Amino acid sequence: MAIINRIAAYADDMKTWRRHLHAHPELQFDCHQTAAFVAEKLRAFGVDTIHEGIAQTGIVAIIEGNGDGPTIGLRADMDALPIEEMTGAEYASTVPGKMHACGHDGHTTMLLGAAKYLAETRNFKGRVALIFQPAEEAGGGAGVMVEEGIMDTFDITRVFAIHNVPGHDFGRVFTTPGPIMASADTFTIDIEGKGGHGAYPHYAIDPIPPAIAIAQGFSTIVSRNHRSLDDLVISVTQIHSGSIDNVIPATAYLNGTIRTFDPDVRAMAERRMEEIVAGAATSYGVTAQFTYVRGYPPTINDADQVDFAAEVARGVAGPAMVDATASREMGAEDFAYMLQARPGAYMFLGTGEGAGLHHPEYDFNDDVAPIGASIFARLVESANPV
Repeated sequence: MAIINRIAAYADDMKTWRRHLHAHPELQFDCHQTAAFVAEKLRAFGVDTIHEGIAQTGIVAIIEGNGDGPTIGLRADMDALPIEEMTGAEYASTVPGKMHACGHDGHTTMLLGAAKYLAETRNFKGRVALIFQPAEEAGGGAGVMVEEGIMDTFDITRVFAIHNVPGHDFGRVFTTPGPIMASADTFTIDIEGKGGHGAYPHYAIDPIPPAIAIAQGFSTIVSRNHRSLDDLVISVTQIHSGSIDNVIPATAYLNGTIRTFDPDVRAMAERRMEEIVAGAATSYGVTAQFTYVRGYPPTINDADQVDFAAEVARGVAGPAMVDATASREMGAEDFAYMLQARPGAYMFLGTGEGAGLHHPEYDFNDDVAPIGASIFARLVESANPV
């Protein structure tokens, strides 16, 4: 494995940075302490300019290379999750109800490691734009940064990101051209009937049968309304109604998520869901308010940039440790907005055994940070060689 020697030399520093970030998690756009820590390190590294306050707490830092050339963007997310930590680590979260359960502390550390090296060596032409982004888990911080003009302001021509994955071989890199992660939409349904005594249902209008019918109907969209080779997930994740055994409730509530990679499938699912809700309301004599909210779009890699990034990763992780045709995932990622704005690639990096992402016992594997930092750095040096 060809980790950059200079980056390997400050692996202990990176571990210290990561564990500081881990102990001080922040949510969504409220990444003020995290951004201040990042900016402090970037100034110490000697980056050329630091632009703060983008999407409230986001940062874009610029490092100038040796000679004219395009600007390559590297992105790391900074926010944590509203989860009570159960790792028992000495550097565990100091903030009740918040923890870095997805490894964004590690992603930020990897990009800081690359920044330190690139600012020291500047063995590339053009510029690198280091993008430290808030609100990946909720809020779409990547989309807000794009809306605020970072791609045009900093003349970014292509953009890359890396996400850690526990449970996969340590140091294994995998990605794929085209869709790699799904869109993430949500729905809510508020059903209103007429409450009454459980012994006299004929005097009531029970909202529970239509709620059940709707949930069952949604399953037929996947099995009967779309081509079986097109990925689609519709999950009803909440059904709430009633409070006691002898009362027919007046209302029911359903909630869930829809995942797909195809805009046409996405539109079909929304249309069929609305039709099923309306039909159930008519059939059961209730009113039903259906709300469909489009969330993150599919994360779609550019094929040429995947080829490029995979070749760079092979130089760091080794040829046998890189899979450039991996299976796509039904999870979602707001880096999708950056890939809508510019060609690029999203990659996964295996961290070995450990609790899964979003688990209260999850912890980022610090030993993988020099690998991620080296891949980030080599992307820049390979894209714009001196």
